Amino acid sequence: MTRHWAMSLLRPHVGFTRFMATSTSIDFTPLSTPMSEDAVKAWKAQAKASGAGWASMSAGNIIAIVLVIPVAFAFFSIAISFGVFTFNAASRSGSTGFVVFPLIIVLAVIAIIAFAVIKGFGSLSKRWELWARMDAFAKANGMTFSPADGNPAYPGAIFGIGDTRQAIDHLRNVDGRFFDFGNYRYTTGSGKNRSTRTWGFLAFHLDRRLPNMMLDSKANNGFFGSNLPATFDKAQILSLEGDFDTYFTLYAPKEYERDALYVFTPDLMALLIDEASPFDVEIIDDWMFVYSNTAFRTGDASLYARLFRIMDTVGAKTLTQTDRYVDERVGDFAANIVAPQGARLKRRVSVGAIVIGVVFIAFWLWGILGDALQTFSG
Repeated sequence: MTRHWAMSLLRPHVGFTRFMATSTSIDFTPLSTPMSEDAVKAWKAQAKASGAGWASMSAGNIIAIVLVIPVAFAFFSIAISFGVFTFNAASRSGSTGFVVFPLIIVLAVIAIIAFAVIKGFGSLSKRWELWARMDAFAKANGMTFSPADGNPAYPGAIFGIGDTRQAIDHLRNVDGRFFDFGNYRYTTGSGKNRSTRTWGFLAFHLDRRLPNMMLDSKANNGFFGSNLPATFDKAQILSLEGDFDTYFTLYAPKEYERDALYVFTPDLMALLIDEASPFDVEIIDDWMFVYSNTAFRTGDASLYARLFRIMDTVGAKTLTQTDRYVDERVGDFAANIVAPQGARLKRRVSVGAIVIGVVFIAFWLWGILGDALQTFSG
């Protein structure tokens, strides 16, 4: 685990009881209470004075301003020059009809750029106000709020991918059993193929290390199946009783089927269906993660209430169900470890990646064949 804010995850945790029924005891009032401009300015000044990296303008924002402002100025100059030229030409010819349409287009584009700039500054101002309210919400409920922290050292499937990895707009508790929820963003690819992906996530700490198990929600799957960034070997799919399989696909390491059944009892399965069926759920090491393939809306009280309810129900039941778990391949409760063959699920290449690869190769071969035929016919 790298040395940054996530080092706090290593501290001892107390029981889960502090978070029982939190979905009803949490004070959501600060999320809906507007803050005065002076209060936001004071909070902003305090954040900058603390030296927080997110409170200062990033290098990316500086580069964007340096590049966008000259381009916008150049476009404006060209537009004015074009207007003067066309007006003079129309005056010399004695007809102004042909100049109206181009001028309307130029003025419309300038208006759109001006609107975008004004809206951008307005959105930035609203963002600071939202952050200030989030911080007030966190302090009222024994949590801390951070707009951005780099490279969270979690072991889950969505973490550790790409670069510029950040936990953004996320809340963590101050005391008691550790939890963390918000959004997670990373970037993959390079050049024109560079793209950014944002997930909503909930992480909370368990007492016992467990086999790596993934519940892939069927509610958020796409055309090629699972939306998860990792694709798991289908030989690890384990079918559970009832209609659970209509909501989730459960992956468990081979020879750990009995362990999975020990964890996913009928009452836990019912809670997962009722509370977490739109999300993917992963158990890995001594963590449980809940993933959303779309970003969580920052400051959404109803969403936060649902996440607390998931901890109160699914999280609490998982804790009580696994508090005596021991991997029989290790046979030592005090060691609190899982044998290597159960610690991580086996992965495979996704169907989507295979299809994209085949299409790319087909186009590449078609281009080579076309060049060869053209050379031969020539």
